[in-house]
Amino acid sequence: MKGIVHPMTDNQKKLVAKEIIITGFGGQGIVLAGKILGQAASLGDHLESTLIQSYGPESRGGACSAQVIISSETIHYPYVRKPDILACMSQGGLDKFVGVLEDDGFLLIDQDLVSPAGISRDYYAIPSTRLAEELGRKMMANIIMIGFITAVTGVVTMESARDTVEKSVPKGTEKMNLAAFQKGYEYGLAVLKGRRKKAEEKAGKVA
Repeated sequence: MKGIVHPMTDNQKKLVAKEIIITGFGGQGIVLAGKILGQAASLGDHLESTLIQSYGPESRGGACSAQVIISSETIHYPYVRKPDILACMSQGGLDKFVGVLEDDGFLLIDQDLVSPAGISRDYYAIPSTRLAEELGRKMMANIIMIGFITAVTGVVTMESARDTVEKSVPKGTEKMNLAAFQKGYEYGLAVLKGRRKKAEEKAGKVA
């Protein structure tokens, strides 16, 4: 994917601005997820970042999105026009934004809440809501998604994202939220490993 080195190295400091949209419903912690990614980039990875949030008519249950831009250079326009990364935790979010996603961008979905039916492009899926329920708190699905985004895209380092999660969640919930982040991160690594294995097998058959 353009400009992203995974894992992050000094070369990533030269990346072109990465535009990210995280979308879902009010009450899912979508804005917090965007805030964590932006702060991980700026405070942890020493990059520039901006955050714009948008709510529907209802603060809870209505459409919600967080627009994050991460760059090694000064960001002059904070609104996302064509995202490189789109993470969807609602069907409405996918339907609204998938058409503007970069052709080689990352599409990530919560497979418990989003159906990719009719989507012809590649995507990465994680059952973040179900995994959160298994950990005992459905509201941690957003933190699981942050771990998944971090692993799959490499847009921020794991260390910076993890540290920011720990500092951003309510006091007393740090341990369970860090477990949720780790669950999402490990799931993402497993997805990438499975894809690499399939690609190698396919290449071997062709050879």
